[in-house]
Formats: sequence, structure tokens, C-alpha cells
Amino acid sequence: MTTTAHLGANGAGSAASDRGGAREPDGRGRLGGLTWLVWRQHRLFFGVLLAAVAGGAVWCAVLRGRAAGFIAAHHIDGCSLISLVPRCDGTQEAVTTFRNTYGSDLQLAEMGLLLLPVLIGLFLGAPLIARELEAGTDKLVLTQSVGPLRWLAAKTALPALVVLTATTALSAVFAWLWQVIGDEVSGSYWYSTLGFAVLGPVPVAYSLLALAVGVLAGLLLRRTVLTMGVTLGAMVLVPFALKQLRPYLMPIESAEFGPKESAQLPDNAWLVGQGYYTRAGDHLSMEVCDSARNYESCLRGHHAAGQYMDYQPVSHHWPLAWIESGIVLALAAVLTVIAFRVMRRRHG
Repeated sequence: MTTTAHLGANGAGSAASDRGGAREPDGRGRLGGLTWLVWRQHRLFFGVLLAAVAGGAVWCAVLRGRAAGFIAAHHIDGCSLISLVPRCDGTQEAVTTFRNTYGSDLQLAEMGLLLLPVLIGLFLGAPLIARELEAGTDKLVLTQSVGPLRWLAAKTALPALVVLTATTALSAVFAWLWQVIGDEVSGSYWYSTLGFAVLGPVPVAYSLLALAVGVLAGLLLRRTVLTMGVTLGAMVLVPFALKQLRPYLMPIESAEFGPKESAQLPDNAWLVGQGYYTRAGDHLSMEVCDSARNYESCLRGHHAAGQYMDYQPVSHHWPLAWIESGIVLALAAVLTVIAFRVMRRRHG
């Protein structure tokens, strides 16, 4: 005996079940039919996202070609405004011209990638489940032959795949651009708030987190606008918290400079702390003698022997990026597991 149930006038499709396994009238299986439905429901956002990736890739390719031509013509590769590299002497005017010409374009690309996870959370993750619960259409779907966990899996799997593909492609293209235009020559360094957040796996991880936050918040709150607010708050709070933790995700290196040495790190090193070191090897903060009447006498009284600088070298960039991305992805995985547990508890 075969039983068939139709999803109704919203064009959602239909589901059928028999002893040989449930099939759609057009040949799609139950999960396949739901995946098709999810695509239909969110095809506008998916289309805009994929179009943005294509447009961003073309724009980055054009910008990379123009910037690379300028750098080669003026011989400013690896040069900054104030550089320790001897071959960069006399290039300050060219570097300034380069930054004035291409700096705003680079910042625009960085801002786009920085905001992408937030937009994904607001306009894909937040309404993904909340809109169904708020409108009550979930009850219609769950009366079909597809269980609640399969429904949730279908609702989240396709968006996650699209987000993963799109953000990975866009991040790869931007990293390709950064190889030419980033760090010293542009003055936008890998450790800056914008630079770190848009390079490598970091924007991909935060995009998947935004999706997971939106799904769980929608499942718990059942209101689209409220879910969007919570998602926005989470995608501001989590990056801010990890930014404070970021310098300490890998061991910090330290450089010491004698009293007659110029205390200066390489242009691409991330300075995370500095002060004075004593003859006994202790470290003093830069402010230790700020309130003293005689600054030099105060330093002598503390037996200061020179300056130190704590920093993360450029070689730590990618390990730091992967560590932070791993933390973010682990958080996204935890939220996803919680969402499925909530769904199972709510529907048995």
C-alpha cells in the first residue's frame, strides 16, 4: 500500500512513502526534495552571493594586475614609508602615490570580506529556521514523511555548502591579490583588524559560524527579527573576544635592544608589547617612570639596561589564522550539535 501527502499551495513539493522507500512523484527522494525546496526558498540570496563572488574575483584580478604593474615600474616591492631595507631608500614618494591610488580599493575589498559573515548570518542564517517557525510552515513539512532531524539537516546542509564554496573562493582570490598589494607597500598589514579578518580561512570560518548562530537562534527564539538581532550581536561579540585573545594563540617572541641601538622591528612584525629590561632580566612597562620628575634617573634607579619589544613575526600569520579559524569552526560545530539536540528534544 502506498500513501502520498502533498505539501500544499506554497509549491513546496510532495512526499510519498511505501515499503520500498519514499520517493517524490518526479523521482526525487525525500531528502532530495527538501534540498530542492531549500534551494527554491533561498535561491535569491544564493544567486546574489555567487554573483558577488564572481564580480569580486574579476575586480580583484583587475586590481592585482594594475597594482603589480605600478609596483614593478617603481621598484617598491616590499617597501614601506619608513623601511629598514636599503634598496627602499628614496622610494617614499612612490609608496605614497601607490597608497593614494590603490589604498581605498584595498580597504573596500577588505570591508566587503569583513562584512560578508555578518550578512550571511543576518539574511541567510537568521531567517533560515526562524521564518519557518514564525509562519508555522514547519508544521506542514513535518506532517510529511520526513522527520524533524532530516528536515533540519536539509535546511542547513545546502546553505552551509553554498557558503563554504563561495567564501572559500572569494578568500582565495583576495589572498591572491594580497600577495601583491598587502603588508609593507600598502600599509595594511596582516595583523591589522581588517587584514587578519579577511585572509585565508578566517572569513570562511566566521561565515559558517554566522550561519550556525542564525540557525540555533532561530530555533530557540522563533522570531525572525529577534533572531537577526541576536545573530548580529554574536557576530560582533565573538570576533571582538577572539581579537583580544589572538596575540597569545602562539608563543610571543621578544627582541632586546641596547641603549645605543635603534629599537625597531621588521616592517611586517606585529608589536604586541614593549618596555625596558633590567640587568637582572626583568621587564618593566613603558609607563614605569612616566610620573617621575627625572625620567632618566628613574630608569637608572630601576637598573634599566635597554628596551625590549614583544612581537609576533610574519611567519606566525598563517598558524595564527588556522588556530583562530579552528576555534571558530569548533564553536560553529558545537552550536550545530545543540541545534539538533534541541530539535530532537522538541519533537521526540
